[in-house]
Amino acid sequence: MLIWTARLSKKRAVFVVIALGLVMAALICLFARRQTPEPAAAPQLLTNADRVTYLCSFGWEVDPEPLETLQFLLPETLEDPYLTYNDLQKSQGFDLSACCGKQVTRYTYTVTNYPGRAQGVQANLYICEDRPAAGDIFCAGTDGFQEGLAFPKS
Repeated sequence: MLIWTARLSKKRAVFVVIALGLVMAALICLFARRQTPEPAAAPQLLTNADRVTYLCSFGWEVDPEPLETLQFLLPETLEDPYLTYNDLQKSQGFDLSACCGKQVTRYTYTVTNYPGRAQGVQANLYICEDRPAAGDIFCAGTDGFQEGLAFPKS
């Protein structure tokens, strides 16, 4: 049987405990950073040309000037119809809840290349703090629709 003894003053014991705590905190921070990758930053859409280029990146051809520009304050908490609309947005990587209580601007453009429809299709682009917050392609009327920004495959 082997017995070890060591003298440890209170000062040294406190120092060892603090040093071990700092090492553990550093390791936790290091591993936490590695496990949560940073999401790709949304592009800044400062000008009308930026917004048109953004819509073109999805395959849409739009008239260069917006039909309508509307600014509004998004409520502090999302309720219908915003909740239903946000489901569409979440399916394409947006989330309006990040803009709750903030000023949002909606730009509406005329779409000129929707497959099978020569006219009547519009694109909405919602901007919050110069970044895209939501968007949709829609057509009003009895045979209307509302869908995400992705260009239709057929």
